[in-house]
Amino acid sequence: MVETKKMIKIIINDQELSVPEGITILEAAHQVGVKIPTLCHLDLHDLKMVNQTASCRVCMVEAPGRNSLVPACVTKVSEGMEVNTHTTRAITARRMAVELLLSNHPNECFTCPKNLQCELQALAAELGVREIRWEGERMDYPKDLTSDAIVKDANKCIYCRRCETACNIVQTCGILSGIGRGFDVFVGPFANIPMVESSCTYCGQCVAVCPTAALTEVNHTAKVWEALNDPDKHVIVQTAPAIRVAIGELFDMEPGTIVTGKLVTSLKRMGFDAVFDTDFGADLTIMEEASELIYRIKNNKTLPILTSCCPAWVKFIEHQFPELLEIPSTCKSPHIMFGTIVKTFYAKKHGLDPDNIVVVSIMPCIAKKAEAKRPELTKDAHNNVDIVVTTRELGAMIKEAGIDFDKLPDSEYDKPLGETTGASVIFGTTGGVIEAAIRTTYEWLTGEELVDVEFTQLRGMEGVREAVVNIGGKELKIGIAHGLGNARILLEGIREGTSHYDAIEIMACPGGCVGGGGQPYHHGNEEIVKKRQEAIYQEDRNKKIRKSHENAEVLELYRQYLGEPYGKLAHELLHTHYEERERI
Repeated sequence: MVETKKMIKIIINDQELSVPEGITILEAAHQVGVKIPTLCHLDLHDLKMVNQTASCRVCMVEAPGRNSLVPACVTKVSEGMEVNTHTTRAITARRMAVELLLSNHPNECFTCPKNLQCELQALAAELGVREIRWEGERMDYPKDLTSDAIVKDANKCIYCRRCETACNIVQTCGILSGIGRGFDVFVGPFANIPMVESSCTYCGQCVAVCPTAALTEVNHTAKVWEALNDPDKHVIVQTAPAIRVAIGELFDMEPGTIVTGKLVTSLKRMGFDAVFDTDFGADLTIMEEASELIYRIKNNKTLPILTSCCPAWVKFIEHQFPELLEIPSTCKSPHIMFGTIVKTFYAKKHGLDPDNIVVVSIMPCIAKKAEAKRPELTKDAHNNVDIVVTTRELGAMIKEAGIDFDKLPDSEYDKPLGETTGASVIFGTTGGVIEAAIRTTYEWLTGEELVDVEFTQLRGMEGVREAVVNIGGKELKIGIAHGLGNARILLEGIREGTSHYDAIEIMACPGGCVGGGGQPYHHGNEEIVKKRQEAIYQEDRNKKIRKSHENAEVLELYRQYLGEPYGKLAHELLHTHYEERERI
């Protein structure tokens, strides 16, 4: 039975309203269209990402009868409460809070990675802050440039602690915490060790919620331009499935707008020698992963099998659950698989020296930058993928190239290696990888045609989900988690023997890749992530072929080059291993 909350009467700016008992002033104000500015506040209930530290003091309001102003983000309403949100006293306090933050903030907006996307910058403009009245000493820490994925600039930290919430509460990685006291306080890894020495998974959720540029991705756009302008380089680009439903937001399109054709056109106009879809690599991944699952089932090998497409999740299990390293699939991720095929099969077919091929991956994920540098993912001393840029970085490059994105005609991906299926598209959302694998596993185990390819029991936005799939009379128990905190719940159950599954999919980011750390900032609007997910499923339905093992170009690749799925050469090129990493 759903509990009905008691309703109480309050007054906000002379407007009387009835609200549920226990909500905050900020939540009540939203009901009557009153905007109270916030900075440290973050409330994504569906994604379990709530930050209510009230540390910035930007949302201060007057509540007659109280001696001091109160923070609207954490102050609960009470029967008969009167609130005035925009009195002179409240506005003055907000301005002062912002001015004090700016007095200890680098004055480099023009060159800042988050220029025009910085919430502190936007708030200063909104509150009419035109000067900094308190000039003086500022924090002066060196940038942490040690990792291949994330840049930490403590001088831009405003101690909102959003990143701490994302890292410790949502993702349960426990990397970030407050360091120092008073004027010099900031958030960073334990004892301010370099990011690369910490147990950071590089999931990028801290970057996604940081209101300033205290945490940003390592920018690789200059490397891409350099490669494109080198006449001796053959530059190939691949785009992940989640890009096509998100990049339009950077050009004022509605969240979830599918822009696949425009994306291809923009990349061709930028000068790439070939434009491919990572979905091809996803179909290849399913050929290998479904084969591995069937092999384990038929030979009584270790179950559950854990999908291993997400590099942040792989690094999470290496640091946090090394005793379970035998259960993840050994398959490389789709973009690494694709890069491997480019540096081998494609290079030979086109008479190209792998040393002169540059593979660029456009990813929704910051962790892919670090993944591409992992030594076990190289082939004959060649990086499978040379450069990784995020959705945000690509958007900036398209604008830099003077391309009017929303007016572009549609183009097709290049061939060969260009055919893709609906199964590969759904890799972009939570539940999609395991659903794609089940579509193929069903037909390979039963020998029967799968007519209804949509396993809706595997879909949804619940953090931890379970489902049973009947395949030829055999029931497979499936576990799904998105967000590393939810992954921890599943893995602890396996470790303790209280949970039993045949297959598990884990994605590090809430919502899966559609909510990746490199996607356009959603600024606390979780509906945006849901719209991207809906678009992914629509793209799947738009495809003529919806099963990976029916991708004719993938099958031809096996016939011409790889041999049998899960065979000797496929193992050599498309599979990898994991290692225990120190937990700090």
